[in-house]
Amino acid sequence: MSETSRFVVSADWLQKELGSPDLKVLDASFYLPAQNRDADAEYAAGHIPGALRFDHDKVADHSTGLPHMVPSPEFFAETVGRMGISEKDRIVVYDGPGIFSAPRAWWLFRIMGAENVYVLDGGLDGWKAEGRPLETAIPSPVPAAFNTNFRVDKVIDFQTMLSVVGEGSRQIADARSAGRFAGTEPEPRAGMRSGHMPGARSLPSGTFSKNGKLRPLSELRQAIEDAGIDFGRPVVTSCGSGITAAIITLALESLGHQDNALYDGSWSEWGSREDTPIVSGPPTPKTA
Repeated sequence: MSETSRFVVSADWLQKELGSPDLKVLDASFYLPAQNRDADAEYAAGHIPGALRFDHDKVADHSTGLPHMVPSPEFFAETVGRMGISEKDRIVVYDGPGIFSAPRAWWLFRIMGAENVYVLDGGLDGWKAEGRPLETAIPSPVPAAFNTNFRVDKVIDFQTMLSVVGEGSRQIADARSAGRFAGTEPEPRAGMRSGHMPGARSLPSGTFSKNGKLRPLSELRQAIEDAGIDFGRPVVTSCGSGITAAIITLALESLGHQDNALYDGSWSEWGSREDTPIVSGPPTPKTA
């Protein structure tokens, strides 16, 4: 078994493939206010040649007050079709740091029916550090048809999450920081309670990468097992707003674990309500 996830590609590989007609490159950068980075401005200042901007807040369901929720398959198909993307294309997504918001786009394309979707190891920061080519021109893609095959089973809504927590029917992996999980750090969004869902396991998203690159499979497995996750049981991933939960999903899928889904509302939904059970304190140690 390869030591590297089959879902990541190297900068060397991508640079050689640039210009291939079936290759679509997407800048899926997204930043929290504390990161003090502007994804749109960085894209305009220089992106990987041919890359299109994928905005998580635009390719989203706008009928809800929650951020960047999964859009309807029809809206997704129309939006990415205008970007010239077909479900049969090879799609490479990247972000600034490497393994931060790109996995969310990777997950979204996959649950909508695309199969050949990859994350760029090292991200744009790594690409720039190695002196690889950039451009400022905005591509003008020829529209394409994206035929969706929506995996609704991969998306968990609030009512389902309530029953998961109440019944303990699936494991919950939380990608927020250990401090936010424990309730010792405030949430970045105002008016939100801190802590975690009863039964959740803490798997901070930064655990899975080093220098912007996804860790080897053996280290991914170790981190997940150390958090008390059983690979033989289903997993729901969660985070602050559904972005970094996909990093855990990427790690699970890389290791062959397919019985997983992502809680789309995540803590933005759970923590902002008054009727949801929340516990605080550090993670419970895994049982032997």
